Amino acid sequence: MKQLVRMFATVIVVALGLMYLTSYLNSSEGYTGGNTLTIYNWGDYIDPELLDRFEEETGIKVIYQTFDSNEAMMTKIEQGGTTFDVSIPSEYAISKMKEEDLLIPLDHSKIPNLKHIDENFLNLSFDPDNAYSIPYFWGTVGIVYNPELVDGIAFTSWDDLWDERLRNQILLLDGAREVIGMGLNSLHYSLNDTDEAHLQEAKAKLGTLTPNVKAIVGDEIKMLLAGEEAAVGLVWSGDASEIMGENEKLDYVVPQEGSNLWFDNMVIPKTASNIDGAHQFINFMLDPEVAAQNTEYVGYSTPNKDALALLPEDISGDERFYPSEELTSKLEVYDNLGKKMLAHYNELFLEFKMHSK
Repeated sequence: MKQLVRMFATVIVVALGLMYLTSYLNSSEGYTGGNTLTIYNWGDYIDPELLDRFEEETGIKVIYQTFDSNEAMMTKIEQGGTTFDVSIPSEYAISKMKEEDLLIPLDHSKIPNLKHIDENFLNLSFDPDNAYSIPYFWGTVGIVYNPELVDGIAFTSWDDLWDERLRNQILLLDGAREVIGMGLNSLHYSLNDTDEAHLQEAKAKLGTLTPNVKAIVGDEIKMLLAGEEAAVGLVWSGDASEIMGENEKLDYVVPQEGSNLWFDNMVIPKTASNIDGAHQFINFMLDPEVAAQNTEYVGYSTPNKDALALLPEDISGDERFYPSEELTSKLEVYDNLGKKMLAHYNELFLEFKMHSK
């Protein structure tokens, strides 16, 4: 028994020692509770120079951590134990985080630069009045293609993907909402359709696409398309921009039937310990000059109308990434379908993937 007590005491002493050492090292670097801000973001999704500038202007030290999926991010925040002051989830994740009480309401009086956000990107269905989130970047889902490898197909419609000339030439991103949504859009149905007859119709139509599908892949889709391992890909617009930067032969289009309008947004999680600093950071990122610099670095579309005016014409005038009002009116934000319906979408997608092998 005494040996067990001694072992327990030793563990406590070691743990306290590690806590003291961590605190000492953090303090020596200026990382103390009041002037530290922990940001939880996607990888390579901010210009590092802006983090340095924020530190210089505010005296707040930034700790930057990354995640690779909304689900991983939500799980980490839900588990607690790690302080995250600002995170950048997507719109459907915000709906879930609100339901699970994982977010702190925003104080708009501390975010005066909110006035620079285009009104078309405010007060959307996933967060009315932007009570919990502020737009960071936005984009679409569409088709990247290599004109030299598609035998003259122009890709104005989702139906063009079914062209027999594309046999074994299409890569699809590994996402249920995106692929099932493509099937629904091709039939002129909503991306958020829950009508079982429509879902089965979309599944059946997707089944006829399988001869043209080379693979369903994750992040490697960017490397494969840039390397001309396939002629066509279903991708997010941000990835399209990156792919086209690697291979200038490629082009990107959002089909005329419409597609997804996605958003990544700045939020303050319940784990936050520096709420004032979090508001400062959000307001900083909304400064038009800062937002313009970040847009040029990241390559995604900015919702900041005054930042857009500062960007070069070859960026701000590119309708592939800033579509016309006519096309934008056909874009839809993903609704939170609920666990049961989302599981059904995943089942339909899994069945399609199995059929595509």
